[in-house]
Amino acid sequence: MAGPVMTETSGKVVIRNVGLMLSGDIDAPILDADTVVVQDGVIASVGREKDCDTGDPRRLIDCRGSTLGPGLIDSHVHPVFGDWTPRQNQLGWIESCMHGGVTTMISAGEVHLPGRPKDVIGVKALAITAQRAFDGMRAAGVGGGVKVLAGAPVIEQGMTEQDFADLAAAGVRLLGEIGLGSVKAGDEAAKMVGWARKYGIQSTIHTGGPSIPGSGLIDEHVVLEADADVIGHVNGGHTSLSYKSVCTLCEKSSRALEIVHNGNERIAILTAKHAMELKCPHRVILGTDAPAGSGVQPLGILRLIALISSLADIPAEIVFGFATGNIARMRGLSQGLIEPGRPADFVFMDKAQHSAGRDILDSVRLGDIPGVGMVMIDGIVRCQRSRNTPPAVEVPVIVA
Repeated sequence: MAGPVMTETSGKVVIRNVGLMLSGDIDAPILDADTVVVQDGVIASVGREKDCDTGDPRRLIDCRGSTLGPGLIDSHVHPVFGDWTPRQNQLGWIESCMHGGVTTMISAGEVHLPGRPKDVIGVKALAITAQRAFDGMRAAGVGGGVKVLAGAPVIEQGMTEQDFADLAAAGVRLLGEIGLGSVKAGDEAAKMVGWARKYGIQSTIHTGGPSIPGSGLIDEHVVLEADADVIGHVNGGHTSLSYKSVCTLCEKSSRALEIVHNGNERIAILTAKHAMELKCPHRVILGTDAPAGSGVQPLGILRLIALISSLADIPAEIVFGFATGNIARMRGLSQGLIEPGRPADFVFMDKAQHSAGRDILDSVRLGDIPGVGMVMIDGIVRCQRSRNTPPAVEVPVIVA
């Protein structure tokens, strides 16, 4: 059932009694603040309650000492149409991921569409249709109101610069994974990446072994030559390159290093560690690469955060930033950080009941995923206690 129409505005929302506020910025991951004021879906102020204008809110939320963070961003999904995936014939997967704290998803190509067109006209038509459809879907409140940034064409041989100009003029801002179509050579991909970049379209390249029929191995040499903006699933989707090859990508490229849930977990951990050693943690972003053959993981981003923090020994507040502020900056998004002027997309969390951790950050460092108590998109509450996460110790309450 569709939720409230997303053309409604939140009015003034006051969020108080925040126990821990995560900024999304890995340079300053924890904010000295306990209150956020939202006006019409945009963060108006962040600070201590005594310093904020909290009078006469339309909605007042008491966090009861729980944690507030930016809504999680999934940098790598494969939607088709609506809140349904033909890959697994599953309904409601987007809304279910919202119960895992995800408020934004970024398409890496609508590749699972049955009979996906591969001629140039069809490629362009599908991308434009998907971009329009997912924008309209959110406006109708379908999918829990999650912001699905879709319309990511899988480039094919025969495309010209004019095709990229046409796509950009129609509002397309993403390319699907390079390598899932007929363009697989580094020099050919580099030419099209250059055209895309010229017209403001961001590119992602498949990395590793083949994932679907028609795809193929994309090794480190092709990735470096293509020079796409995002090194998609650097830990494989599902089959990874060797760790030596991944180190080469970390060291010889300056592009985003995307670690996904549906990849090689050992390489995920080693990549995160290597990025920290190279002092380039700002390049690390997270995604699920779902829906895929292994299914849909509504808690995939939270699980990946816990995996990397616990096994790569990286502070949890930093890893939360990999899934929020890092993606915002790499992808040119306004959401993903808690600061005035940004969209009011939030996840409210606490440590899971009976976790051995002292608090939420310690529990994630120990490998436990937190409990989600509420999700807000553009200042509107989209769910309260998550039906998918373990129950949180404390959950926020809507006072008014």
